[in-house]
Amino acid sequence: MLKDLAYLFFPICCGACDSPLYKNEKLLCTSCRHQLPLGNFHNVNAKKIEKVFYGRVKIENATSLFIFYKDSLVQNLLHNLKYRGQEEIGIELGKWLGQELQQSTKYQDIDIVIPVPLHKRRMRQRGYNQVEKFGIEIAKTLNAEYINCVLKKISYNKKQSKHKLKNRWRNTVETFGTQKESLLINKHILLVDDIVTTGATIESCVNVLKHIPGIKISIATMAITE
Repeated sequence: MLKDLAYLFFPICCGACDSPLYKNEKLLCTSCRHQLPLGNFHNVNAKKIEKVFYGRVKIENATSLFIFYKDSLVQNLLHNLKYRGQEEIGIELGKWLGQELQQSTKYQDIDIVIPVPLHKRRMRQRGYNQVEKFGIEIAKTLNAEYINCVLKKISYNKKQSKHKLKNRWRNTVETFGTQKESLLINKHILLVDDIVTTGATIESCVNVLKHIPGIKISIATMAITE
């Protein structure tokens, strides 16, 4: 009874379209769940995302849950996660992609899941890393370890969305560092982030990790721009 009254006055809304959810719906309304453009790169068209990094850095595999379009449901979903404190979105997307990867032979040997880190100043401003719970859920599903202490952001940049595409790469070069590298020796790691645009952020992360002996790096993100 109390739960019903709470829902009446404070309805839970869809993370993508902001419409009130029915009681049997979770995070996304049925309409949005069927409209979201799935990437499915771990099953087909894997080269479409891998070619973003071709000739730049060596990766084992790469996938994204969604394809990102401007002014889309995916954009609103990620905006709610990143700027409106709706961390449950990261949890559900991590479970969703984790279950998909669990069925793929390419991701069966993942040892460690690592999130792209935020600078400590950005972390204080936002209060959380939007990919933290996403990565944790993927690690649980793949029976991998989740480690967020090796990769660190060492310089503070302005928000990437305000930069022209041609300047984003320059803005992220050499902005990451590592510590406790011994944890990653001879490990296959899955580097997770929210969205791939130019690939500059992921490239910078891979470049500071690639010298670790025996390391293999795969990538999984919530979305990739078309």
